[in-house]
Amino acid sequence: MTTPIDYSRYQTLHISRRGPNDSVLDVQMRAGANGKLPTAGHAGHWELSEIWRDISRDEQVRCAVLRGEGMGFSGGGDLALVEDMARDFEVRTQVWKEARDLVYNVINCDKPIVSAMHGPAVGAGLVAGLLADISIAAKTARIVDGHTRLGVAAGDHAAIIWPLLCGMAKSKYYLMLCEPVTGEEAERIGLVSLAVDEAELLPRAYAVADRLATGSQTAIRWTKYALNNWLRQAGPSFDTSLALEFMGFAGPDVHEGVASLKDRRPPRFA
Repeated sequence: MTTPIDYSRYQTLHISRRGPNDSVLDVQMRAGANGKLPTAGHAGHWELSEIWRDISRDEQVRCAVLRGEGMGFSGGGDLALVEDMARDFEVRTQVWKEARDLVYNVINCDKPIVSAMHGPAVGAGLVAGLLADISIAAKTARIVDGHTRLGVAAGDHAAIIWPLLCGMAKSKYYLMLCEPVTGEEAERIGLVSLAVDEAELLPRAYAVADRLATGSQTAIRWTKYALNNWLRQAGPSFDTSLALEFMGFAGPDVHEGVASLKDRRPPRFA
């Protein structure tokens, strides 16, 4: 008998079991101190990278659903974390490892993952949301890769998944200009699997998860593994983009990016 997974160590994620025989793990990113949006601080960033290892080890789990608490799916990185990364090499190195692990752990998790995105979807949460095997967005969701607005290259998941999902032309437009994409438009261009009315978001995500949990586990998991070889082949592009992103955190533009976000104004890059 295997040792049960202890999910109590996760403080920024609310984790519960549901679905057939409690085989669906519901992972909810908790809203921050303001109660509006989940944001990834030091602890949250690590937890979101690590949870997929535990899900892989948990023999009771057949599928996982990732969703956000409050007014949106995810609000991106906590600005305090970004400032620490900009001034501290050790912090920057640690977060780089976590960002790398987040992408590869989602790809290599042997259980199917369903994401349910509503409201703003930005940052580390968006990484897992778009890399999920089935991504479902509310039609009114607002998907934004915020890197260039912050003054760093679009790393994280951008180079590994956006061109594969919606093509190079659309990827460059949205990633270089930091343009928001609604859930409805994201479905049209192939960035997400489905777009539904917000009231239908969780019911649809849970219905999909239940179907995955009751299907042939070897067939589903092996299909995921084979398809994700497309992403593994893109590993060098991802590693390059992540390295360039974190080089940017050591440069001057990120300071103006953070200041502009705090002041709620457009950035003025030199």
